[in-house]
Parts: sequence; C-alpha cells; structure tokens
Amino acid sequence: MDSSTASVFSLPELRDVFPGCTSYEELYNFSINETDVFWGTLARLRLRWSRNFERVSDCDMETGLFRWFIGGQLNVSVNCVDRHKEKDANKVALIWEKDEPGQEERVTYGELYTMMNQIANVLKSHGVLKGDRVAIYMPACPLAVASMLACARIGAVHSVVFAGFSAEALASRIIDAEAKVVITADQGVRGGKLIELKKTVVTAVTNCPSVTAILVAKRTGNPVVSSQLDVDLDEAMIKESGECEPAILDSEDLLFMLYTSGSTGNPKGVAHTQAGYLLYASLTHELVFDCNEGDIFGCVADIGWITGHSYVVYGPLANGVTTLLFESTPTYPDPGRYWETVQRLKVNQFYTAPTAIRLLIKHGNEHVEKYDLSSLRTLGSVGEPINVEAWDWYNKVVGKEKCVVVDTWWQTETGGICISPRPSAPGSEIRPGMPMRPMYGISPAILSEKGEELHDNDVTGALCLKKPWPGMARTIYGAHGRFLETYYRPFRGLYFTGDGAIRHSDGYYQITGRMDDVINVSGHRLGTAEVENALGQHPSVAESAVVGYPHDIKGEGIYAYVILKDGFVADTKTESELRGIVRQKIAAYALPDVIQICTGLPKTRSGKIMRRILRKVAADQAEDLGDISTLADPSVVEDLIAHHRTLVAQGK
Repeated sequence: MDSSTASVFSLPELRDVFPGCTSYEELYNFSINETDVFWGTLARLRLRWSRNFERVSDCDMETGLFRWFIGGQLNVSVNCVDRHKEKDANKVALIWEKDEPGQEERVTYGELYTMMNQIANVLKSHGVLKGDRVAIYMPACPLAVASMLACARIGAVHSVVFAGFSAEALASRIIDAEAKVVITADQGVRGGKLIELKKTVVTAVTNCPSVTAILVAKRTGNPVVSSQLDVDLDEAMIKESGECEPAILDSEDLLFMLYTSGSTGNPKGVAHTQAGYLLYASLTHELVFDCNEGDIFGCVADIGWITGHSYVVYGPLANGVTTLLFESTPTYPDPGRYWETVQRLKVNQFYTAPTAIRLLIKHGNEHVEKYDLSSLRTLGSVGEPINVEAWDWYNKVVGKEKCVVVDTWWQTETGGICISPRPSAPGSEIRPGMPMRPMYGISPAILSEKGEELHDNDVTGALCLKKPWPGMARTIYGAHGRFLETYYRPFRGLYFTGDGAIRHSDGYYQITGRMDDVINVSGHRLGTAEVENALGQHPSVAESAVVGYPHDIKGEGIYAYVILKDGFVADTKTESELRGIVRQKIAAYALPDVIQICTGLPKTRSGKIMRRILRKVAADQAEDLGDISTLADPSVVEDLIAHHRTLVAQGK
C-alpha cells in the first residue's frame, strides 16, 4: 500500500486489518455490507475485554431490539482510565478550565484513577449496587467526570442532569430514574455568577422518596442549605481506598441514561449500554477530529448533554488523550475567552455549537485576532445545523482557512457522530453548512411524506437510518413502547431521526431541522409541550401554543402564543410571571423570547391547532401561509398577524 493510500485512514488498524479497502469509499461500503466483520474487528482491537464476545450483533429494526458484542464482558472505567494509567500514570487526562481564566487545574490518569475509585467506594458504602441509578447534578469539573466513571466502575447507571435545570425538572428526572443517590456540589460558578446547585437538589429531593443520600462536593465552600441526607463527599473520599475492583459487566448492561426532550411534555430517559456505546464514541472521536495521542481535545459542551458524555468524557478518555472541562461561558470575562483558552492551553481540536459562534460574530473579529490559534487543526460544530455565514467566519477568522471544519450531525439517541465531512479521503471537499458524509456503518435514507424511500439524489424528506450501529440507544428507560413509537414506527424497519434532510445531486447530506414539535434552542432540544405545560400552570392561562422561529443567535427562538382567562389583563407583570413559571418548571434556557397574548388560536374544525400557521406568523412569513381552507375561523389568523406586527414595531 503506497503512502497516498495509507493516508486515507487515520487509524492504523483500519489500514492494516482491512487491506482490501484502498479508499474511503471502499471501506465505507465494506462497513455497510460486512457490518459484523467491520464492527467485530474494531471492538476486539480497540477495547479491553474481560471476556471476549461470541457474536457481534443480534439486531432487528422491526422490533426495536438490539444487542451488540453478545457474550462479551468488560468494564468501561478500565477502558477509560486503568489501561492508560498503566501506560503512563502521569499523563494528563483532564484540564479543568475554571470560570476565571488562568486558574486551570490538571488531573493525570493516575489521579483520576484514585479519585474515581474513592467515589466508587463511597457509593458502595451507601448501598449502591450494580444496576442502581445515580443522579449527577454538577458543574463541569473533575469530580463530575470521576463520579460518572465511579458509577461505571461498580456497574451503577448514571443519570447526569444539566446543572441549569430547575428543582422541578431535576425531581422529575430523579423520580423517573428512581435514583438512589444524588451527587452534587455546594454551588456552581459560571460567567462570574454563583449557581445554587445544592439548594436546588434539596428542594428537588423532598419529592423523591428513592433518594437515600446526597453526596455534596465543595466547589466554593460557601454555606448552603443542608439536608438530613447530606454526605460531605470530600471528607468521605479521604476515608476510602484509592483502589476499587471493577465490576465485570455484560456488553448490554446499562451504562447511563440521559434525559432529552420529546414532542410530548415528558422528558425521556434515553438508555445507552456498555460496549457498543464506548466503541462508537471512541472511534468517531478519533476519526472525525483526527485526534491523536498527545493532542489536547477541547469540547466546550456541558457534561449534562450527550456531547459532553461522548466528546468530553468517554470518547477522549477511551482514546487516552487529554480532554478539556470548560466551566465558563464564551463571553466571560470577555468575548475572547474561547480563544484565550485555546492559546494558553494549546488546544488542537475545538468543538462548539453554532449558537456560540453566532454570538461571537456579533462581538467582532478583534476578540479572535489577538490570540495565537496556530495549535488548532480541527474545528467542529454540533447541536444544530450551522448557517453558511457562521461556518465561513469559523473557517476564516478562527481557523485562518488552515483547519479542517467538521459540521457534525448526531443525536442523544445515536450515541455519537453519524454524518460528518470527515473521515474521508485526504483533501476531500468540505462544503459550508452541511455534514455531508455518513460515518462508517451508518446508512442514511431519505423518506417521502408517503413513507417511500427516495433513492435518487437531489431529494428532500425525512432522514432515517437503515442499519443498526453499536452506539445506538437501546430503549427509553421504563418505556420501551414509547421508544418504538417514537423511533421505529413512523417508518417500519428504519430508525426515524425526527430531522429533515436534503441529499444533494452529488450525494452529500444537509440537515434542514426538526420535523416534529421539538425546537432547537442554542443546540438544546426542547419539547414545545414542556413549555406549554409550564405556562398552563399559571392561573391566568386558558390555553397556549409554543413554536420555534428563526433567531440570529440561538438558531431557534421560543415564541409563545397565550390566551388569558376572562378577568386577567395582558401587561408586563403577567408576562414576567409567565416567564418566571417556565424558569421554575424547566430552566432559564426555556424562557420564551416572545410572548404574544391573543384571543384565539388557529384551529381546524376538529379542534387541532395548526402550528404551521403559528410558525409562519412568528417568522414574519404571513404572506405565505399555504392552504388555510381547513381553518374553523380565519379571522383568528388575521388578528394574530396584526398583533405580531405590532410587537415587531415595538421591538419585541
């Protein structure tokens, strides 16, 4: 194999083990046509097994039952920590970039090993057994990562909850998971502000009878609200051994569950298992970002989201690289924070969301240009489709047109990146604003409204995936029927992503956005029903409807149409209270950007709200409403349009 062919593959094992494949296209086709050979080979090479698997897969897209690496046993924490500590205990595993710049802390694989085992022993001392659920409500910090790995160490299932969710939102997730223990910190620190984590947890667990202990780490050391369930985590760790025998787990034992928004009002606990998830996260991390030993990988996502799970924690640590834990915000203490961090820490790959990029564009290029970003090789985008203008700025101003820019498409449910410009042959075209190429083993399909697969190029429709892959979610915790109805019943025999896509004339994929009642706010999925349910708990609200609309910074903003009960007045106080109840029930990121008080909603004669019309009005596209013949009362729409234009004129 000549050097040009060898350079097609980032990983030596791809070149050595699949010698018959001399191009990206050949290897991709092999991964689709010889799925078990492809994934089985990589699983044996990339993971440390306690017991080898006997069969690669047993999957059925019709019934929604999936098993990978059957008969195999392993421990995820051994794969993420032990094997790298054995090689070099002094290698840096984590760089904790605290809220204040220049105060970073480094944690080696040896130190992470001890920390993880101490927390694992603390959990065991509080009765946590294999299969028990542990809720983690923490900022991005080494103890949070060690807590996730500690759960993996003993076979407990972690449920990390974003540390911006309200007490009610946290409680609903603890109750659904039946968590036995909650791990938190006294306070969080973000953007120069204190976040009352412990106070939120104490409020939440009053309604959670399953919780027997709250393990509290010190972040600030300030006095906080106490509970009879409190355990000082730092003190408890000191008393425990830095050794803990890893549990031997089956490939299909649960590793974690992560709650994500659905089109109904109830968040769903998406469940991932051990071996398949870890293999997929590690492989995609290495291939998409060209991340090699010695690199410093900078994903600035919060660990409370899937991006943090796969590309802050599990992917990088499985690959033995140094990964960044970013505690702050893109604009604290100024809009150059990301780039000052890249320069100071010499970050090689940087992964963020389009909403952050759009925000920074507005602050001007000078906040980027004063820093040396020559360490960067790969720039990644995640969470939502990136617009061409933001992609160009990222490429030219940040990357100086010398970095590979990868727009990545994937979901909580997919476990890792599914469509991305890389991997591909060296020098292959990368187009602004589209993820382009499917990952090895991923077989996309575009479906028409009639449910027919569109085989030609230059088509648009519902994005589905045709073949199973190891990183796929196995179920919704406690609700497998909902799992099937959501993902495998809309198009039988296919995984329905909920996203629309275009396959261009050259076969490249572009994502157009959500097709269901889920909106994407700053890269975070939010069910419109969740916001409507929160608004409906205010005594003034008779009915509400929430839609997304184009937003310069967030990608999508939240537009709430609200009908008040008789006797209530539409004023700034009412609007403030409505936003307050959404913050209380969900989180600050779910606050409506616009609240339009109205007298009616556009409904069909059968009483169904025509959300398409609401989206058009919110997006200033009232001249293009489409067919409104089924409207029960067209005058309602005229009133909505007139009121919307008044709000626009008022600058709201």
